[in-house]
Amino acid sequence: MESMRDINRIMEREIAKGSCPLKLEHIEFGDYSYQEIASSDKMNEVLSYLLRIGAFSQYAGKTIINNVYMDMKGKKLVFKRTKSAIERNNIFNSIKRYTRKLKPEYNGDVYLETVRCYFSIPQENLEKCRYTYQGAETYAFLMSDKYILALFTHCLVARKEDACKYFYIEGFTEKEYGMVTMENVKNVLFQVLLFDNIDRVNEKLEVNLISIFLLK
Repeated sequence: MESMRDINRIMEREIAKGSCPLKLEHIEFGDYSYQEIASSDKMNEVLSYLLRIGAFSQYAGKTIINNVYMDMKGKKLVFKRTKSAIERNNIFNSIKRYTRKLKPEYNGDVYLETVRCYFSIPQENLEKCRYTYQGAETYAFLMSDKYILALFTHCLVARKEDACKYFYIEGFTEKEYGMVTMENVKNVLFQVLLFDNIDRVNEKLEVNLISIFLLK
């Protein structure tokens, strides 16, 4: 695996080539972070929503190409962007097969985690990325595969670092703390960084990192 120094160098080169200079500032947990997935049907519904397919295909806007999805290639875990609904349907099927092999019971052992990732960007670059889609103001960022996968790596590293910290989150149960620290997580069934749904909060851009956990 490349070091973070190497990844940062890649990002610098990609910015020089024209990638939008987004920078991860921090991540946050909150009372929105954990939801149980209580059945295989609900799991399929959640995957369909995150992949913007089936009944949720209307959410597949222009910026969906910036989403980074987990996929399984044989026994190998990979992260990638997609260019078509066909690719996202293929991911849906591969994650379903992967999940079946792990035999979740859906009795409190499958949870969806939402971590909010906050990015900064110079104001002059932000203005160039603003546009209106279906009557709502949003942002579209031009980023190469290398750059956006590097941003995703920064999010995963920040999430891993938080797992090693102790910090108090009001209202969290012992079970939820076990997911924050990853102590009671057996497998990660799916992950996605949703760059097609961006909010601006306190001069930062808020993007959701979604994980689906199988607990011990």
